[in-house]
Amino acid sequence: MGTGEGHLALEAAEKVYRDADGIDVNMGCPKKFSVSGGMGSALLSDPKRACDIISTLSRNIPKPISAKIRLLDDTDPRPTIEFAKSLIASGATAIAVHGRIVGDESHIPARWETLVEVVRQLKQSESVPVIVNGDLYTRADINELKRRSGCDGIMLARPALYNVSLFRRGDVRSNGNNSKNGANNQRIDSAFENEIPLPKFQSQYHEGYYGYNSPLLLPRSTMIQEYIAQCVRYKTHPKNAKYVVCEMMNIRRAPTER
Repeated sequence: MGTGEGHLALEAAEKVYRDADGIDVNMGCPKKFSVSGGMGSALLSDPKRACDIISTLSRNIPKPISAKIRLLDDTDPRPTIEFAKSLIASGATAIAVHGRIVGDESHIPARWETLVEVVRQLKQSESVPVIVNGDLYTRADINELKRRSGCDGIMLARPALYNVSLFRRGDVRSNGNNSKNGANNQRIDSAFENEIPLPKFQSQYHEGYYGYNSPLLLPRSTMIQEYIAQCVRYKTHPKNAKYVVCEMMNIRRAPTER
């Protein structure tokens, strides 16, 4: 939910918590409509109010209460760690961290190096799940960031629009369909072994079995057709459907190196 005050958050949560598995508070949205109301990333500079929202919800709602935040500094992990710890102390049962600071445009690569350090240090002292978010466009991205950070899970938004079949289960290598990817697989495996710098991984390691051309993925055209079919089935508003299709067909919000 988007909220700027504890009592308003509680009023909203009481209306929906019986139909939800948990309540997640958005403390990362940098958009004007959110920040102008004291919501989203406005809470990053007001830890007292942020903690009051979490505390109020955790005391009164019998469901897990979590929060999604952003990095508070581009290179120093300490401000983000301190903010996350204060939310956990107030009752947050999970924290999701987006790998950009306020002011970073979506075409700027997520700051994985700082994000990894934030998660590593949080996992050393806290027991709640920590989730990462930011430019996880391929399974290679997901595997690498999970491996380096020790995070408990990942969160996707724009990558799901790029090709939602990223969520497909299974591993077709068991069917012997990966022979043509051998060289690229070795390239990715080598990246893991040699611990290349994360910025280099972000900009260059998009090939191989778990890259953009992974056999686990379906063609983007197929996914768009399937989405349109589901829109017809569930009577999605045409304007909403058109917007999503346009987002699926272009990469205007993807980092330029992608």
